[in-house]
Amino acid sequence: MHDDGIAQRLESLEIKASFMEDLLDQLNLTIYRQQELIDRLAREVIQLRQQVPEAGQGAARNPRDELPPHY
Repeated sequence: MHDDGIAQRLESLEIKASFMEDLLDQLNLTIYRQQELIDRLAREVIQLRQQVPEAGQGAARNPRDELPPHY
């Protein structure tokens, strides 16, 4: 009778461990995908900065250039 309780507890722990392993695999995959996205976005930012280098260097602006056309 005492062994049945231990066996049930052991089985419960094994089930929990199995679920934890699955969750860990899912989390690792999520982190991997997020890192891929971060890397891709970082490359896109670099490309955009190369396309418009003067905007990233704080080029002097004329306030008249920023007025809407109806003024």
